[in-house]
Amino acid sequence: MNLNDFKNFIELEKKYSKHTVNSYIIDLKEFNFFLKKNGSKLKENLNYSFVRKWIVELSEKGLSKRTINRKTSSLKSYFNFLISINKIDSSPLKNHKNLKIEPKIVIPFNQKELKKVFEIFENKNHYSTRDSLIIDTLYSTGIRRNELINLKTKDIYFDKSLLKVKGKRNKERLVPVLPSLLKRMKIFINDNPTNTYFFESKKGKKISPSTIYRVVTKYFRLVSTKNKISPHVIRHSFATHMVNNGADINSVKEILGHSSLSSTQIYTKIKVPKMLNDYMSNHPREKS
Repeated sequence: MNLNDFKNFIELEKKYSKHTVNSYIIDLKEFNFFLKKNGSKLKENLNYSFVRKWIVELSEKGLSKRTINRKTSSLKSYFNFLISINKIDSSPLKNHKNLKIEPKIVIPFNQKELKKVFEIFENKNHYSTRDSLIIDTLYSTGIRRNELINLKTKDIYFDKSLLKVKGKRNKERLVPVLPSLLKRMKIFINDNPTNTYFFESKKGKKISPSTIYRVVTKYFRLVSTKNKISPHVIRHSFATHMVNNGADINSVKEILGHSSLSSTQIYTKIKVPKMLNDYMSNHPREKS
């Protein structure tokens, strides 16, 4: 089994991230190990029954449906690649259906929590300004953590009120920015004129993912009792609030950089968490 051609394809042509490429290769090697244990190998004319047996084994090991689906997706991609280079005519997984998964409901921050976070930033030193701006940018634009990390000052179009961000698989898109945030961004750039990236470390490199995560958790832990606090929850809050306030779901899809509408439609189902938030915030027993 030589996976180099497949690896080059997903890395160079499909432009998958390094993490995704490594995951795909690991999945394929694990599957090949399973096949060897069962007297077979990863080959063009593979029988689908081996895939079914592998799924059963993974399930018995306690792997989640989401993880199993990701692993079978790696197999699908591999055999589709073989089709594209005329090694096979048909994939053994052509009729395979993913295990059904109930969508994860991430409870967004409510408006009160967000307001309290921004009220915390009273000191006007560099780091409180930076931290406030990190949270403001994440919530005002809905961009991903990695998109914020890789945002360059030259990609902020002040005259058009837009950011140019590079999303998954290096896909670029334009994201609208509120005038109030643009004003803050301009001041921050003027105060940090040598920055290539909008947010940089002391060493002049782009800010790390762990720093963004620490900033978000540091402040939201002060105002929220939610178990799940992360930059993604802020993105989720942005989308939920936009949809709940009447924004067109197709516009939200474009802003978020989703490739399909189904990824965005989960935000139309966040009425239950909203109801729970209203209930917990306004019930007399909760206020007493």
